[in-house]
Amino acid sequence: METEKSANIQHVDGHDELIASPEAQAALEKERDMTPWQALKIYRKAVAWSILFSCAIIMEGYDVVLIGSFFAYPEFNEKYGVLMSDGSYALEAKWQAAMTNAMSCGQIIGLFINGIVSERFGYRRTLMVCLAATVGFVFILFFAPNVGTLVAGELLMGIPLGVYQTLTVTYASEVCPVAIRAYLTTYVNLCWVLGQLIASGVLKGLQNRTDQWAYRIPFAIQWIWPVPIFIGVYLAPESPWWLVRKDRREDAIDSLKRLTASNPDPAVAELFNPSETVSMIVYTNSLEQHIEIGTSYLDCFRRTDLRRTEIACCAWVAQSLCGAGLMGYSTVFYQRAGLAVSQSFTMSLVQYAIGVVGTFASWTLMTYFGRRTLYVGGLATLFSILLVIGFISIPAASTALSWATGSMLLVYTFIYDSTVGPVCFSLVSEIPSSRLRTKTIVLARNVYNIMNLVTGIIIPYMLNVDEWNWRGKSGFFWAGTCSLVLVWSFFRLPEPRGRSYAELDVLFERKVRTREFPKTETGLLGGDGGVDEQKV
Repeated sequence: METEKSANIQHVDGHDELIASPEAQAALEKERDMTPWQALKIYRKAVAWSILFSCAIIMEGYDVVLIGSFFAYPEFNEKYGVLMSDGSYALEAKWQAAMTNAMSCGQIIGLFINGIVSERFGYRRTLMVCLAATVGFVFILFFAPNVGTLVAGELLMGIPLGVYQTLTVTYASEVCPVAIRAYLTTYVNLCWVLGQLIASGVLKGLQNRTDQWAYRIPFAIQWIWPVPIFIGVYLAPESPWWLVRKDRREDAIDSLKRLTASNPDPAVAELFNPSETVSMIVYTNSLEQHIEIGTSYLDCFRRTDLRRTEIACCAWVAQSLCGAGLMGYSTVFYQRAGLAVSQSFTMSLVQYAIGVVGTFASWTLMTYFGRRTLYVGGLATLFSILLVIGFISIPAASTALSWATGSMLLVYTFIYDSTVGPVCFSLVSEIPSSRLRTKTIVLARNVYNIMNLVTGIIIPYMLNVDEWNWRGKSGFFWAGTCSLVLVWSFFRLPEPRGRSYAELDVLFERKVRTREFPKTETGLLGGDGGVDEQKV
């Protein structure tokens, strides 16, 4: 019934083709013509709700840095570590790996749960349950009497964090039009970096404490933000795309009205009609049903969705293989490079502040270069930086070389958070089909988490003084893995810039080659099928 309202099937050139209704066609054309500034005026409420949802990611960025930095925190090490050969206290490499990997294992569980639960119960209810669970799991970390309890707490904490990883970016991609889609999805990366910055600042502020509160206060701070986010999510509208998949057209229209300005500027009001927009969503959903796109995890590996799953998975795993794991251990890395404890925490704080600036820079860069160019160029630059880090660490450790290594990590952070880091979130939310978006993002993030299990094991050994003790020479290893994903992205990563979800469905269904994505006409818009994103 919904298909009939928004599309009709015609027999063209010997095969059935789904044709958009006048309402759906009008909405597609209006999205094509909408500039980012016009979209912001119309969808300013959607922007606010998306920002609220994405704030849940702050908790993940905070927790990741917290654990990695605790490995270099004297009071934490005295409580949970053992005496090392150099006379200092530290967690054994096996416990460092266990704590890091426990979180990754929990995230894998949470991600698969999210792929099923959020599609059944909606994004709002799923996120509210996870926020409530986060409050409870923090108690385990706060009162942990030994390192084993900490590992269990990190495993449980990883479950809601895994949900945040995919649900927030999916919601962001579904409540906004093409013109501002990239900005809201990459904002998720900004929240990640903000969490890292907050954690680094908290640890820097508490580094002079010599009691148990030096590490308990950072854990307790995680009780602060779930409550306000929970209240906001309770009041937020549900994704209209999810409502359409549940055959709730009228609810989707009501949701769109709540996501858009009640009285938009007359100059832009004609660019939006909730009924037409829902017709476009219904048409896209019907188009995917017509080309046999299902909604199960198995469907992610069928027909054209296999290619889309490959792109999403590899784009996300590249974040791990390009050496970004070194940033999570930056405080330890600085100390292993020879910097004092105070200096290492200061450098980490500067590092994450630079990451925030880098994410803002990515918004401007994407406007001019698009996703693919920025992603491939970013990987090439990171590869070069990792080689430099490796080469300057070959001589015997000295103060000058330690500062040089730290400085290169700052440059690495800026490039990463200007390119690969935020652009990845945009790619993995745009590439999948709408019916499989949540599950494809879940699979992609889990491939990333599985790779993090590997990096979570080997990085502690790379940096531990009683194990491999590679210091900055770790850069050579990560330069090698970075080169692999650089080659993949050059040949396999398409440019989704300015394309509606319906257009992307057509491009993938026609098996358009990677290099031809920007210039291929889809026929849906009567023109080149693309939208040039303009500067806000």
